[in-house]
Formats: sequence, C-alpha cells, structure tokens
Amino acid sequence: MSARVLAKDVGPAGYVVAYELARANLALGQTVVADCVNPLQLTREAWRAVAADTYARVIEVEIVCSDIAEHQRRVTQRISDIQGLVPPTWASVQRHDYMPWTTPRLVIDTAFVSAADAAQSILDRTGD
Repeated sequence: MSARVLAKDVGPAGYVVAYELARANLALGQTVVADCVNPLQLTREAWRAVAADTYARVIEVEIVCSDIAEHQRRVTQRISDIQGLVPPTWASVQRHDYMPWTTPRLVIDTAFVSAADAAQSILDRTGD
C-alpha cells in the first residue's frame, strides 16, 4: 500500500479522522492510544472531548526531547518504513507551531528516559 496521499501535510483533516476513529472505538469499549504531535490547545481539547463524549478516561502524555542536538539527530536520521511517506525535515520540525501545555499531563523527556522506561511510566499512570 502506498502512502502517497500522505506525502503532503493532511492538516486538520487528519485530526478530525483520528478523533472519529477514536470515538467509534471508545464507544465499542476499546482502548485507544492516540500518538500524534497534538501541537495546539484546540487539538488537545478535542481529544479530551472525544474521551468525555464516550465516558472514557483520558491520560495525556507529552513526550519531549530536551537535548536539541539529539532531537535533531533523531529527526534527520529517521527512516520511514512506509513506502512513499517522507519523514519531516529538521527545518519543518522547527517551523511547526507548538503551543505550551497549560493542563496537567505526564511529561516524559526522552533525552533521559529509554523507550521501555517511558512506556512503563505511561502504564503506571493507567493504574491497570
């Protein structure tokens, strides 16, 4: 399957589709993990609304990399395993709008935490 349709920024439409997919799955009693940049207060509020609409619990997690050189290395060395999908450039990451969070959330800094430890922190937060 080719992802050429995703070669350009899908913008708000991608979030709207994701909200509806999440809402449908939550309504079926499924667990949903939404892994996205979630850069704006508006998008964060929309995810919370999806959870509220379906009486689902929401756990918000902000993943950061405080080491700028490491962040740049990760972005520039990323290889896509999806045919036709081109990863973002460092310049595009730097241009991306990202509003600071104003609500409580779990913050994980991957400059200091391994992927396994990050996953465990998230699982611990679920209380399951």
